[in-house]
Amino acid sequence: MFQTIMHISLLIISISTILFIYRVVKGPSTPDRVVALDAIGINLVAITAILSVVLKTSAFLEVILLISILAFIGTVAFSKYLERGVIIDNDRDNH
Repeated sequence: MFQTIMHISLLIISISTILFIYRVVKGPSTPDRVVALDAIGINLVAITAILSVVLKTSAFLEVILLISILAFIGTVAFSKYLERGVIIDNDRDNH
């Protein structure tokens, strides 16, 4: 029963990831696309975690951490770019 629930949840999260990919491609605005990319990162973490449970291994825990860190950094970088137009500010004055 537990394995069936895990497979069904894996299928549902995979379908939602495909729908988020559609939102990234056809999004009405750039902030919508950034939110969809963040949601794809969250779904990838969930898919990896469910696969780790289904396969009864802890080998994917580092992969989960890596995906979540990359998704967070990407979201922050995109948000900063949308807000200011640049990602890295160079605040030093060149005298």
